[in-house]
Amino acid sequence: MKDNTVNILLVEDDEVDVMNVKRAFKKSNITNPLHVAGNGLEALAVLRGDNVEKITPQPKVILLDINMPKMNGIEFLRELRADNDLKSISVFVLTTSNQDNDKFDAYDLNVAGYILKPVELDKFMQAVTTLDLYWSMIEMP
Repeated sequence: MKDNTVNILLVEDDEVDVMNVKRAFKKSNITNPLHVAGNGLEALAVLRGDNVEKITPQPKVILLDINMPKMNGIEFLRELRADNDLKSISVFVLTTSNQDNDKFDAYDLNVAGYILKPVELDKFMQAVTTLDLYWSMIEMP
């Protein structure tokens, strides 16, 4: 994901986790623009341009937490997959939820991966670096 034109949307309500993702991006030299939404409703708004500035170009990757206020990650995924303009965006769940029902629901909604947030910062950075390696190897439309 070294191409600066590839926007990434982080949907995360925990400010510490947002800072950890930003720190991991910086340490891993990931220079893609990172946009942040605090919950699923905010994420849909910036993706659609509903009363806020729309992210352009549209993000190709979303990093999604499950446990959030207002609209959780699974509810967001349902809305995203039902929207013809947004349904093709690749989504990686990045969460503390180890619940089987969350995993089943997420994969039923075509997530590209389900990653448990490591508690240690070094392991968290390793997870983000692995995501970057994966995305740098595949072809995106």
